[in-house]
Amino acid sequence: MRAGRVSRTVYRRSVLKQLHTGDGQNLLSPSEEEMCYGTICPEECQVLSCQEMLWGNEPDLGVYALARGANALATRGALPAGAAVSMLLPEEAEEAFLKERMKRLSEAAKGQNIALLEAKAGSAPVGLPVVSVTVSGTVPAGKIRDMGKVPPGEDILLLKWTGLEGMLRIRFQKARELEAYFPSAFLELIDSRREEIFSLTEIQTAVALGASAVHPVGEGGIFAALWNLAEGEHTGFRVDLKKIALRQETIEVCELFHLNPYQAAGTGCALVVCPDGEKMADALKQKGVYATVIGHTEKGKQKILENGQEIRYLDRPAPDETTKLYQM
Repeated sequence: MRAGRVSRTVYRRSVLKQLHTGDGQNLLSPSEEEMCYGTICPEECQVLSCQEMLWGNEPDLGVYALARGANALATRGALPAGAAVSMLLPEEAEEAFLKERMKRLSEAAKGQNIALLEAKAGSAPVGLPVVSVTVSGTVPAGKIRDMGKVPPGEDILLLKWTGLEGMLRIRFQKARELEAYFPSAFLELIDSRREEIFSLTEIQTAVALGASAVHPVGEGGIFAALWNLAEGEHTGFRVDLKKIALRQETIEVCELFHLNPYQAAGTGCALVVCPDGEKMADALKQKGVYATVIGHTEKGKQKILENGQEIRYLDRPAPDETTKLYQM
């Protein structure tokens, strides 16, 4: 494609026709001419938005960005309603490349009842595709869940398993190596995890059960999320590394490429802080949500990781391990 916005024909055929625009949620109809977008809100509601930008070759790149944004809104008590997407592709990309990515994003949005309110696409002299997704949602006035209100001595739970997005991105980027090393049944199991990167129901369930705070896990993995939790809530913590849940598939694909699964993109799971972690975990499991207590908050600013008899202090978030895939 030539540099700049895609042509009107390409836009209508491979962008506009792929959009899941919801059922009457759009304030304005998306088009190449329309520069604004919006979603209809119930009375006495506020609109909350989250923007996520990712780069890479994966066909589901936009889906990962959508999941990150939607999960983040859910942790703040908002119900994701609409999203806007912008894709910037290398000049050598073909129209089919764009169409596939828009189709996958639209299908994922439809599955989560999120309308695609607006979409832009173009190309430029860039090395890899860049996708930006802004997700917006509604929350009752005065009900936005703020940070900085968690006391010391509360339990920290992990909803689901960390490293899922990282595992899925490795699966695409290193498909040839994985197919030569693992049996097809193992790779099919990885592929089946794609739906797990959205955690709206799980997060909403934890909130309804009385969570003091919920933080999404995304870029940088569980280590980055723990750091952000501590900084945002102005608390220290002590976490048992061995209690952090990982899928066996995640462990094995990360080991194959010498990547740290605790620093691989963890979209799909979340950290929950509450007064009684075991009680919360049992209640979540009764509702079909896997959850484990991994530690507790502490007074002060120390960020402690235990691994058996070994104790270390968590460093500032490092670059996401999945970025190394493009250097191999």
